[in-house]
Amino acid sequence: MELKPLHIVNTQLIDGDTPRPGSLLAVDGRIAALDPTDIPDGTETVDARGQWLAPGIIDLGVFATDKPAFHFGGITRAALMPDSGPLDGAGLVERAAKGGKPDLWVHPLAAATKGLEGRELAEIGLMKQAGARAVATGRARIADSGVMRRVLSYAASLGLVTIIHAEDEGLTAGAVATDGEMATRLGLASAPAIAEAMAIARDLALVEETGAPVHFRQVTTARGLDLIRAAKAKGLPVLCGITPAHLLLSDTAIGDFRTFARLSPPLRSEDDRHACLAAIKDGTIDILSSGHDPRGPEDKRLPFAEAQPGMAGAETLLALGLGLVRDGHISPGRLFELLAATPACLLGVDAGKLAPGKEADLILVDDGTPWQVDAKKMAAWAGNTPFDGMPVQGRATMMWKGGVRIR
Repeated sequence: MELKPLHIVNTQLIDGDTPRPGSLLAVDGRIAALDPTDIPDGTETVDARGQWLAPGIIDLGVFATDKPAFHFGGITRAALMPDSGPLDGAGLVERAAKGGKPDLWVHPLAAATKGLEGRELAEIGLMKQAGARAVATGRARIADSGVMRRVLSYAASLGLVTIIHAEDEGLTAGAVATDGEMATRLGLASAPAIAEAMAIARDLALVEETGAPVHFRQVTTARGLDLIRAAKAKGLPVLCGITPAHLLLSDTAIGDFRTFARLSPPLRSEDDRHACLAAIKDGTIDILSSGHDPRGPEDKRLPFAEAQPGMAGAETLLALGLGLVRDGHISPGRLFELLAATPACLLGVDAGKLAPGKEADLILVDDGTPWQVDAKKMAAWAGNTPFDGMPVQGRATMMWKGGVRIR
């Protein structure tokens, strides 16, 4: 079946800091022009009715391929963490890459070590050939510095970024919360927030030594963010990310032992939360992702200390990001850099921006529609959201993957 050219008119284009009126033409699955003057015969026209037209979201570091949740959330590509499986061989990576096509592209992240055990390097070269777009340490870091150095050097030689979890396991073993008044009051095993900065400091030393590019998937403390700032000022090839949870919630959310707020890394102090908001505003944080990790009642309807960490975040990512725009922390253009352009760059995919030649992975966004997060009605296969009951605004109303409408 021939793919008709697509002309989206009467829209607000997100191709700079602020939305601007315009139109977009896609031909053969790629963006052909912004504000085109020549429209080919047989073009399908879509009237956006003044809604934003933005690049499809590229969700970096999800723990499950959950297509209904991704489609609800405006996510056209997702980078899958290696923990399911684990993704430590070429066959597994190849299978994962086929997981969502044609209407969702899954980009598998290769396990850095065999079985994600942190001891022996996995077959990263073969996994790259099979479709792996980056390397990841998984839910934990690699404790052995010698192994980590080898991972960084090998991944860099293959042109791959290493995606790192930053917590020092010597401090966090057995902990389910961050040291502080709330953990003490609830009697929960906790770890000091500096566990993050200590892990980051070691890996930054290895980056300086090897020159290898890295992405710290979640940086959630003032001390950790200060280290990232300093590393960037030195010109080190370092990126870092965060999820909306650590921007909008602090450890007070675990009061009443709410297991939906049991996350990894755990929620931090209010001071750290404000430091995270400042870091997203000043450009220290590069990527905003959902950390999508749906967990059913068997993992969450347990005492807090026994519950599994994680949140179903895909459906709320866009709306919570739009909240950051409304609150004046970031511009609309910067939001889509965090959600699409920078993740595309890290993964080496030709998408993430409204620019001629890029893949026509597009979403229409009604930035003002009010709705309420409801854990019971989520499209995800589990509704474990710490934002249950929260009123939000804005959602994706239409989506195209490679110029083909998918919702």
